[in-house]
Amino acid sequence: MAEARRVLAVLLLALVPGTTTQTVAEPAPLPWTGSWETAPSGTASALPGAAVRNVVHLSVGGTAVRIRLSNRFGTAPLHLGAVTVALRASGPNAVTGSLHTATFQGAASVTVPAGRDTVSDPVPLSVPAAADLLVTVYTPRDDGPATFHQTALQTSYVAPAGAARAADEDGAAYTGAISRWYYVSGVDVLGDATGSIVAFGDSLTDGNGSTPDTNHRWPDRLAEQVRAARLGVLNAGISGNRLLHDGIGPNALARLAADALDRAGVRVLVVLEGINDIKGTPTAADVTAYADAYRALVARAHARGIRVVGVTLTPYRGFSAYTDARETVRQRVNAFIRTGGAFDAVADADAALRDPTDPARILPAYDPGDHLHFNDTGMAKLADTVRRTLAVMASLEAAAGVGATGGHAATEGAAATVGR
Repeated sequence: MAEARRVLAVLLLALVPGTTTQTVAEPAPLPWTGSWETAPSGTASALPGAAVRNVVHLSVGGTAVRIRLSNRFGTAPLHLGAVTVALRASGPNAVTGSLHTATFQGAASVTVPAGRDTVSDPVPLSVPAAADLLVTVYTPRDDGPATFHQTALQTSYVAPAGAARAADEDGAAYTGAISRWYYVSGVDVLGDATGSIVAFGDSLTDGNGSTPDTNHRWPDRLAEQVRAARLGVLNAGISGNRLLHDGIGPNALARLAADALDRAGVRVLVVLEGINDIKGTPTAADVTAYADAYRALVARAHARGIRVVGVTLTPYRGFSAYTDARETVRQRVNAFIRTGGAFDAVADADAALRDPTDPARILPAYDPGDHLHFNDTGMAKLADTVRRTLAVMASLEAAAGVGATGGHAATEGAAATVGR
């Protein structure tokens, strides 16, 4: 844990204006770092014979990539006849000369057991930060329900007659447009990145309310802000996900390992989850249950040397599921997040995005109209709130003596400081 604190401070001190790292040795780059993620959220009908060209937006770059693919919710072995990766030029068209075949233990095809994920061999493709990639998956037959991420907010493409089309640089065969990601669940990069931050949550993190095809979700905006520190940002948000109960996708604790802790190079976990338990059916009104779940989540992350930032739950008066009784639960859960001591630091999104004249509502400038989610301006505000929290956490840990066994006390101070 002391080493994790040392590395975290080095990674994040670059976010604190006027600080230096002269007294802390620069950590070596990680072998692999997550650069893009989506968390599988459920299944859709299979697309037998089709090639799906998924468009994904990287956070950090590298000299090679590897592709993560999922059959997590499938009911039968999934045969992938071909998987390719390329830099995107426009639409479904690849940059000339950039398309590579992904292999799996040297083979150009792979069968993924039901309930499992797989990772490709390294692909020798140099990718810059903030690049769009085309990850194309050809499924020659109907292997049952297809694991997917429903709320992509990104246009991807389908070639209905997909045989031999995965290797096309020209996208002419990709005549269908979709707003889901099929099978692909992550991209790792090899290079000088020093770690990744996982944004873990529900539709607020998934990006609902932001403009599609613009990468304006708050984790994307955070990635822009921390790029100089060579940090990847991974989006593990699932619209409709819940902390305490299964909803869309498994509950937070059930999916924590696969969607966060097991990802490559994770240094920090940022948790914004719980509003769907408050406003959903059945309503979860026992604040002790939230506290226990947050503590369990943090303990599991700490066991991996990962620091955890808790984010307060944001207002939603005006949304159809709002009640005054549920608002009382939200306030009590937020009181625990702020003062319960469970987290290494707290990003007070509630304070940052609420309307000061009506604190149970989102500030109108941040509201896309549904009174629950955030527009592009609100997403940028939330990203900046998280970035400032990361900077405070890093500076306090450094001031307390990075690598000291008593360094955890500094993070308790950070929780009290953030949001002022």
